[in-house]
Amino acid sequence: MNNFQKCCPIASPGWSLGWTWAKKEVIWNMMGGMTTEQGDCSKFKGNIPHNCKKDPTVVDLLPGTHYNMQVAHCCKAGVLSSWLQDPTNAVASFQVTVGEAGTTDRTINLPKNFTSKTPGPVTWKVTCTYSQFLAYKTPTCCVSLSSFYNDTIVPCPTCSCGCQSNSSQSRSCVDANTPYLSPVVSGSGKNKFAPLVQCTNHMCPVQIHWHVKHNYKEYWRVKVSITNLNYHMNYSEWNLAIQHPNFNNLIQLFGFNYKSLMTHHTSINDSAMLYGIKFYNDILNQPGPNGNVETELLFQKDKATFTFDKGWVFPRRIYFNGDNCVMPPPDAYP
Repeated sequence: MNNFQKCCPIASPGWSLGWTWAKKEVIWNMMGGMTTEQGDCSKFKGNIPHNCKKDPTVVDLLPGTHYNMQVAHCCKAGVLSSWLQDPTNAVASFQVTVGEAGTTDRTINLPKNFTSKTPGPVTWKVTCTYSQFLAYKTPTCCVSLSSFYNDTIVPCPTCSCGCQSNSSQSRSCVDANTPYLSPVVSGSGKNKFAPLVQCTNHMCPVQIHWHVKHNYKEYWRVKVSITNLNYHMNYSEWNLAIQHPNFNNLIQLFGFNYKSLMTHHTSINDSAMLYGIKFYNDILNQPGPNGNVETELLFQKDKATFTFDKGWVFPRRIYFNGDNCVMPPPDAYP
């Protein structure tokens, strides 16, 4: 399995892959992965197959799995990097020993109906593309804006990712100032992958802030901050994709990695991917002192296009881990 998406890593709980057997095949054993259910293997006596389901689902093994159960590119808890960030870790593999399939080319049939519950990977000759609307019921991130030349801070639009419930017993969000924060977070339900966000007007798990910081004669500077507001998630190997016409004149970047998203089919260099430096800031931790990462971008001005008018200095779009973030309306820009 290869995650060919440039900007969308596969995060926890990781990838899963399923298919339907053509006949009555079983999986005798596996390396580098395991099935989520065994199925009915009651007809087998003594040597029991690993899986007898007509439609098995396979998931990755955990890091630290014993070497005799590993294969190359396995055992990362289903987490895959995006292709642009780390192509070596954007690959997953497992091996399956199949029984009851026959012994010749005429009797062996390939499985069908390959399905992935994780958006993005490519399996066999089927390409699965990412759909944010299928992956999440609501947006997962939003953008706020500010500038040195205006005192107004434009917040994320209200209810960008949902609205606070009026119910007094709702656990849809947590007040960051509550004295009982730790027990509330640890006892917040069985589904630890469902977002438990800090109470805000926008209710998004992640907030990106774009601040126009300085204006020089030949250059201008921007500060970009990413804040994690999701108590249930540390975002490992996060990335930020930004569209702005001045990326063709990016001079310097501080504290993040950078790669252009310009393709071979166009000469327009208006998009970039920013991501953390390994072992320094490639993990966006849970809300708190370490729940924020930031960088500064230094752009060279193009006198033919640069302007402070009509919000030109603000991004056209921002994506966090491949998800389109909710932007403020244009008439609210500082």
